[in-house]
Amino acid sequence: MRRVIAVLWISCVVLALSAGNGRPQFGEKPKLVVGIVVDQMRWDYLSIYYNRFTREGFRRLIDEGYSFDNCLINYIPTVTAIGHASVYTGTTPAFHGICGNTFFIDGKKTYCCGDSTVQTVGTDNKNVGKMSPRNLLSTTIGDQLRLQTGFRSKVIGVSYKDRAAILPAGRSANAAYWLDLKNGQFVTSTYYMKELPQWVKDVNRMMTKNDELKRLGVDVGLSPLAGTLITDMAIAAVVGEQLGKGEETDMLCVSYSHTDVIGHKWGTRGEHVDDAYLELDKELARFFHALDAQVGKGNYMVFLTADHGAAHNTQYMKDHQLHAGRWLSAELRKDLDAYVASKLGNTKSLILGILDYRFFLNKEEIKRQGLDIQRVKDVMIAFLLQCPHLSVVVDCEKIATSSIPPIIRDRMLLGYNYHRSGEIVVVPEPGIYEFGPWSSPVGTTHGEWNPYDAHIPLLFYGWHVPHGSYAQEVHITDIAPTVCSLLHIQQPNASIGGVLAFD
Repeated sequence: MRRVIAVLWISCVVLALSAGNGRPQFGEKPKLVVGIVVDQMRWDYLSIYYNRFTREGFRRLIDEGYSFDNCLINYIPTVTAIGHASVYTGTTPAFHGICGNTFFIDGKKTYCCGDSTVQTVGTDNKNVGKMSPRNLLSTTIGDQLRLQTGFRSKVIGVSYKDRAAILPAGRSANAAYWLDLKNGQFVTSTYYMKELPQWVKDVNRMMTKNDELKRLGVDVGLSPLAGTLITDMAIAAVVGEQLGKGEETDMLCVSYSHTDVIGHKWGTRGEHVDDAYLELDKELARFFHALDAQVGKGNYMVFLTADHGAAHNTQYMKDHQLHAGRWLSAELRKDLDAYVASKLGNTKSLILGILDYRFFLNKEEIKRQGLDIQRVKDVMIAFLLQCPHLSVVVDCEKIATSSIPPIIRDRMLLGYNYHRSGEIVVVPEPGIYEFGPWSSPVGTTHGEWNPYDAHIPLLFYGWHVPHGSYAQEVHITDIAPTVCSLLHIQQPNASIGGVLAFD
């Protein structure tokens, strides 16, 4: 009898350990994987709002799922398009090629998802749909899932922003849908289809009856209503496409982007930000209840993260005796142009643009004026090194050999793509950030290596995910290989991340 009890006890221990590591056996698979990105969500919001969250929204993920408490973005700059691409590809701009929301490709200014070869589907606003993932160079989780299943799995992206729907879903996605703010409708492009499915038309028809949406118009992103619309669309996608009902695993990529719009307008503190996250918590609860009903609790896996965080407003910091300030690249550019002209005698600006703390040079103009590009860079760097509030100024081609802290050097290298990342990169002091037209006097922005921009939430919940937490450093690039490992599919083809263990 004792022997039988001992065997049973050992068996229970083995089963418990097996369940605890969250690793499925070969052949096991969830019906649906749901990736959620909350735009501009700082990691500390989880603790700031924890006691005010409902038990079925963020707290369902925290209390029942697994939290990686020290997930960091391991590249610069930390901006929306790069973050969404990196979450789902497991790699960085050096390899996936999405080097900003807007950047230059060999001298041509390029919006990350801009594509003049496609047309808008779903509205008469022609430009809003000229979008596709063609600038993305690597595969995503969804691409790998479709490759694994002979393209039988369905992969769909949904967001307020086009880039937040398109890039996560990947190049082989069945569809990506985003909001046309002018007409208050969800749209897509001919990259995916020629006509909206009936279920999307039904969603759009209901939106035409929404008086609050009519009142807000293009400013809907400043209201929690935007989160409601995204939840409505996500649930409609699950039902309309019968996600999780087939033989293969499906994937839904959802991004709540209004939190970024609200943060840029009102900062990281105050009633507007409070309302945004408390209302989003309710939307997550509604979404999870719909998944429970449609797919079945335990049959789907969710991960939730952010594309970047945000710095506290500079005046807010100064009011509390903390170091902070604004870096005005537009004003600096005028002085830099004048300095370069005084040294080199050029008659026209040699700068194409300054984006995300990177200087893009006009190589054609430099060549036309018979100047040496290395000399131009050296002169510019000499000027920038004299500017206040800049900790590091580096020639992008010399990052690897520059005498700069390794944490900065490594993140610069991972964020650098020769054809798309410019020629000079600068790093401001902590608390100093670019202040442009996208940031109001009481608002904020992001883009730097510092924890306020780079420390993001990472929560897993559902199928084969135990309850627990992990405090050591992990990276945004670990998300995709971890999900692929759980699904027993190959990692995205430029993945550099590691597989996380649910210990």
